[in-house]
Amino acid sequence: MSQRFPLKPLCLLVLQALAIHAHAEEAADSATVAAVAGPVQTVEITGRGQSRQVQNINKADLAEALPGTSPLKVLDKLPGVNFQSADPFGAYEWSTSFSLRGFSQSQLGFTLDGIPLGDMSYANNNGLHISRAVSSENIGRVQVSQGAGSLATASTSNLGGTVQFFTLAPSDERALTVSQTVGSDSTSRTFARVDTGLIGGAMKASLSGTRQRSDKTKGEGGQDQDQVNARFVFNFGESNSLTGFFNYSDRKEVDYQDMSKEMLGRLGYDWDNYQPDWQRALNAARGQFSGNVTSLDDAYYSAGGLRKDNLSGLILDLNLTPSFNLKTTGYHHDNKGEGHWYTPYVATNAANPLSIRTTEYRINRNGIMADATWEAGNHTVTFGAWGERSDHTGTRAYYAVTGPADTMYYLSNPFQIDWKQNFITTTSQFYLQDSLALMDGKLKVNAGFKSMSVDIAARNIIGNRAAGKLTAEKNFLPQVGANYALSADDEIFASAAKNMRAHQPGVGGPFSQTQTAYDAGVGNLKPETSTNIDLGYRFKRDAVQGSLAVYGARFDDRQLSVATCAGIVGCPSTFVNVGKVDTRGVEAIAVWKINRQISWFNSATYNDSKYKSDYLDGTTLVQVNGKQVAGAPKTLFSTEASYDSGAWFARLGGKYTGKRYYTYTNDASVDAFWIGSLSAGYKLKSLGFMKDLSLQVNVSNLFDKQYISTVGTNGFQARDPNGTAQTLLTGAPRQVFLTLSGKL
Repeated sequence: MSQRFPLKPLCLLVLQALAIHAHAEEAADSATVAAVAGPVQTVEITGRGQSRQVQNINKADLAEALPGTSPLKVLDKLPGVNFQSADPFGAYEWSTSFSLRGFSQSQLGFTLDGIPLGDMSYANNNGLHISRAVSSENIGRVQVSQGAGSLATASTSNLGGTVQFFTLAPSDERALTVSQTVGSDSTSRTFARVDTGLIGGAMKASLSGTRQRSDKTKGEGGQDQDQVNARFVFNFGESNSLTGFFNYSDRKEVDYQDMSKEMLGRLGYDWDNYQPDWQRALNAARGQFSGNVTSLDDAYYSAGGLRKDNLSGLILDLNLTPSFNLKTTGYHHDNKGEGHWYTPYVATNAANPLSIRTTEYRINRNGIMADATWEAGNHTVTFGAWGERSDHTGTRAYYAVTGPADTMYYLSNPFQIDWKQNFITTTSQFYLQDSLALMDGKLKVNAGFKSMSVDIAARNIIGNRAAGKLTAEKNFLPQVGANYALSADDEIFASAAKNMRAHQPGVGGPFSQTQTAYDAGVGNLKPETSTNIDLGYRFKRDAVQGSLAVYGARFDDRQLSVATCAGIVGCPSTFVNVGKVDTRGVEAIAVWKINRQISWFNSATYNDSKYKSDYLDGTTLVQVNGKQVAGAPKTLFSTEASYDSGAWFARLGGKYTGKRYYTYTNDASVDAFWIGSLSAGYKLKSLGFMKDLSLQVNVSNLFDKQYISTVGTNGFQARDPNGTAQTLLTGAPRQVFLTLSGKL
């Protein structure tokens, strides 16, 4: 078992270290500190000039988060955002849940420097999670659009908003940046980045490496990752550039046991899988239970996920004339992944009742995008196209085991394969938009549309899962918006957009059904569509700035995937069309800059998302009309106080998440909860041969709250009257980390 880092000794150590450095620097650098002290950098909440609700998280926010933290977790304080994870970094993908205004992660769009990341789901078929795409230290900015994302977003899943990540460019100055994090559960994260600086006035490059090792917060096993990020920029001509990049990630994570409410009451929040107790796992597989265990599914020996990714590309940015810009991006992504589960349902042989059940993933995708901007008087015309071909294969296999061993590697030679499918997905998208500035720029109006076509050819190689062809196509998905400046500090905005989510290949899509079920329902299968409306007001005063927005969304042909058995058994899901879903909500955000050093951030959300019709599960009527959408809390509230003197800094935050239902009929839910967090530290301009030296402490789950974090890990069910659905994960207990970083 891993050991937790004790809170009190670490805090004393940090305070003593900071006090020593503060005393040494105070006399020599007091003038410098006073000069650099200024207003605390906070999230950009205004999105001024935008016709949609938009916010940006900047580098200052990202830098004060725990190194290695998923940027999705940093976004959790924004209005409309609900992020959950079972680990303190928010990077454990099986547990990661992210939603905007009730839109689940699979209904949003994600890009990195414009390159599509797919929907970033665990069993992803057309992308990869941001935590694998790039090291968190190399992210410079994140833009969130809670309602309708930009027409140019390369996504076929964004029924709702979009999240766009932007990496830090190589620095013009030569530098070696190093960072070391240690803390709870034997965590060690090492990050190093070399910047060449500007060479010959034209070329610059960066290369970084990351190594992270961390034990789970309970149970046995680690969550480890190695990453390499390389990037170059070549500037030529009049503001033209060629950028190339290569990102590599190798991630291995041992899973936590999925829980039910009944299990939490019987086994407690600290319950996990049996590893390293191999004999107990064998006994349980034979029906010989011990302790409070009563079933095969209360625990397994172990489970885990492996992902290996290569993401590369070239970006050519040309200013062909003073008023015309053309940006062309080509990219490649390949992925190898396996999800392991020690199963008691399929025996290796008569002597050994266990085997390793895998879900295996292979992705090979290539794409190209072209985006153009033309300035013509008071018109700004943007248009572009995106095309991608993705080759994805999914396999369910079983491997023999002989005893306790490290099996966190890619397995070969299975003794049984249940199914194997291949999907070729061809995507094409075009968009056109005109933004018009009127009344001396006070009124900005934009109107445009995108056209999308996604073809899936599914081939069944082994087993009885579905094969066939599906096309999702909409030639006219319009978007309109307006922004009017009432004054230099006040503006109102409005937007409306129509979106479509294409059918999904892979483990969770309609082809995961049996061929019989697919054939029976394919005639009525339609892609999900939505209509989003945003209305809002932004303001800025000397000390306070903020925004207020009301919104509505209408889903049509909402598809529900209904789990039909325990996740480890892997039964085909049932897909049902529940017709319309209506969402209504209001969200507010405000920052009060109390003085030059202190700032207070607040955001609040009320979201009401309801199914509007019942559905048939076979011949059984499931009454969900008027029920709250599963997994979507009605209320969210975030607050954060920040202090930054130029040397000392601190952030104290809290997040409230309201009650969430995890069944479609709303007969089962998890309680609301508050979670606190703290980051604090001291920054030095220089110390010996080091510069920009920073010592920082981060504390997650500050008050050590017991709570249920992620719901729906094994899907949602219609009902759970006895609280036995194993689709919940508990949140991480209090964790403490110390980071020392600087430049050479």
